Order: sequence, then C-alpha cells, then structure tokens
Amino acid sequence: MSPQRRCTRPACLRPAVATLTYVYADRTAVLGPLAVHAEPHSYDLCEHHSERLSAPRGWEVLRLALDPVAASTPSHDDLEALADVVREAARTAPPTISGADGPRRGHLRILDPQE
Repeated sequence: MSPQRRCTRPACLRPAVATLTYVYADRTAVLGPLAVHAEPHSYDLCEHHSERLSAPRGWEVLRLALDPVAASTPSHDDLEALADVVREAARTAPPTISGADGPRRGHLRILDPQE
C-alpha cells in the first residue's frame, strides 16, 4: 500500500492535498492543508475535488491557503517547538522511586557501580 493518502471521493485515485472538516455548530465546512494524520471525521480531497467543493445551502465554506510544499516538509516553527519540548523534558527529571532493589526512575533501575 502506498504511504501517500488518496482522495476519499468514490472512484478517485488521485493523491490527497487537502482535508475537509465540518463544524456543525457553526454550519461551516473548513477546507485546509492536508492533515498530518487521517481522522475518522474528516475527508481528504485531491486538488480537483477541493477546487470544486461546495457546501449545503445555508453553510459557509472556509478555505485555508493550501501550500503543497509547506505541507510536505516541517516548518522552522514546527522544528523549534519540537526542540523546546525535548529541552523541557530533559530539564524535568522523573521522580525517584525507592524499592527493594534500590532507587528507581520510572521503569528503569539505577545500578550501583559496585554491583
């Protein structure tokens, strides 16, 4: 199976470039860049079907800018946010748990160098 997601429209074999979600409370259809993961309550659409999308009468279509290059590669902001999370996790040491085998951290056991 191809790692590339396909359009969810029946009989369409084109690659998906956009994700459609519905906000029922606001009567709005939101069409934006392809989501990172396929979600059960959203629809992946190819370029052809995303351009031809129309909403039910009384609904509004909110179209977010589609940038296929930006969607396929992480942005500088994404990478910086990931680095910040890793730094924060490194600063926060897990609690030490004392057990019969000596001090432990989570599921790992700290070995005494003399053992």
